[in-house]
Amino acid sequence: MPVVEAEHGLAAERSRRLDQLAAMRSEGTNPYPYRFDRSHTLIEIRAAHADLEPGTETEVTVAVAGRVLLKRDQGKLIFATLRDRDDEIQLFVSKAVVGDELFARIGDLDLGDWVGVHGTVMTTRKGELSVKVSGLELLAKAVRPLPDKWHGLTDTDTRYRQRYADLISNDDARRAFAVRHAIIASFRRTLASKGFIEVETPVLHVEAGGAHARPFTTHHNALDMGLYLRIALELHLKRLIVGGMERVYEIGRVFRNEGISPRHNPEFTMMELYQAFGDYSDVMAITEELFAAAARDSIGTTVVDVNGLSVDLAQPFRRVRMIDLVQEKTGVAVHPSQPVDDLRALAAKHNVRTEARWGSGKIIEELFEALAEHELIAPTFVTGHPVEISPLARVDRNDPHLTERFELFVGGRELANGYSELNDPIEQRLRFEDEQRAKEAGNAEAGTVDEDYLRALEFGMPPTGGLGIGMDRLTMLISNVPTIRDVILFPTLRPEVLD
Repeated sequence: MPVVEAEHGLAAERSRRLDQLAAMRSEGTNPYPYRFDRSHTLIEIRAAHADLEPGTETEVTVAVAGRVLLKRDQGKLIFATLRDRDDEIQLFVSKAVVGDELFARIGDLDLGDWVGVHGTVMTTRKGELSVKVSGLELLAKAVRPLPDKWHGLTDTDTRYRQRYADLISNDDARRAFAVRHAIIASFRRTLASKGFIEVETPVLHVEAGGAHARPFTTHHNALDMGLYLRIALELHLKRLIVGGMERVYEIGRVFRNEGISPRHNPEFTMMELYQAFGDYSDVMAITEELFAAAARDSIGTTVVDVNGLSVDLAQPFRRVRMIDLVQEKTGVAVHPSQPVDDLRALAAKHNVRTEARWGSGKIIEELFEALAEHELIAPTFVTGHPVEISPLARVDRNDPHLTERFELFVGGRELANGYSELNDPIEQRLRFEDEQRAKEAGNAEAGTVDEDYLRALEFGMPPTGGLGIGMDRLTMLISNVPTIRDVILFPTLRPEVLD
């Protein structure tokens, strides 16, 4: 159907429904009542009557509610499909049961209308579980027709912009968000079983710290002060470790003023945890456990599809140093202690761009990202990050140029980041000062000196392991979708141009 014809059809259908709405009001009918007392969800009915034989009528009365998706008029019978959040069921409407007036009103229902239904549970002769309708009331009139009645939401931008319509018509969208909910619930159960306490920390920060990212800025009028939307949860959570809370975590939104891509959205969800008396090996083990449990709890198996390969998240993840991965790809041993000019020349040989202000550690990271990262399909802990790119991680106990840090990659995507936390306030100040100099030299993603955090460290933070997991990317992995927009209900988009 040409676009103009489709738009004309939508307008005509909307106009018809508005006329119907006006007629109902003129007759004294409220098309938007205040409430409906539901006795059962549809999934509860299906669970309770899964073994009902074909052609069986019960005396079980129910009150259910949902949206009308399909409707077939067969003379003195009407069959309709009702959907609530979790399931669908057939409505069996007999004119002999409901009477002429209600039968006619049910016949006038449009697809998309919300209804409340009273009836009894039955199965048809073909075994279709149904509700035999004895009463029905309109709960909300749908003035705009469902997307798939005409041409569906075929444009991806429209799907993300009109998520409400996408969820009505797209089974895959509903599944992805059901998986997301199950993953987050699984995390909470696993962490509670390990003695972690869920906390909430500020979204508005005086210092933009805890990660390398460009922040969003805002202004508090009453205090006349500039603030940042948080780019990480880290520094406030570690203040709680100083305070003696020992095991804490937060699942919350963070904000980074960066580009949009299949893996990036300016606001996204992180889970960060901190465990006193542990190190990065402890949180690597927790990461493996969280991933396996989340997959099992959300899709019923720990085996997921990664770029066409079956990967079992219950298997131990590979562990390999960043410098070893770079050596695998270049044939040259690299280390942050090497002269920066040597590493810059190696990068040029492999067409990897560098900047004059970068040190040896940063160039090693760039070589890794350009040459090795995209090939890490099976779950891989990349360890031993250079000190230069890890301002909050402890120095490796066996190599002062590396840190006890890891990033987890699956399918060529970073999903987690963790380390043995730096808890020496003297060294942390030096690292912050290096960050401040980098920012002043033009690196907008570098951090600053957070004096309050340094003061907290001076009260003493015990040995601590920390972990951050990108919940959106984890959901992408487990639900097997290609873009982060498929797992964020309302992703960031360009402003819509409305006529």
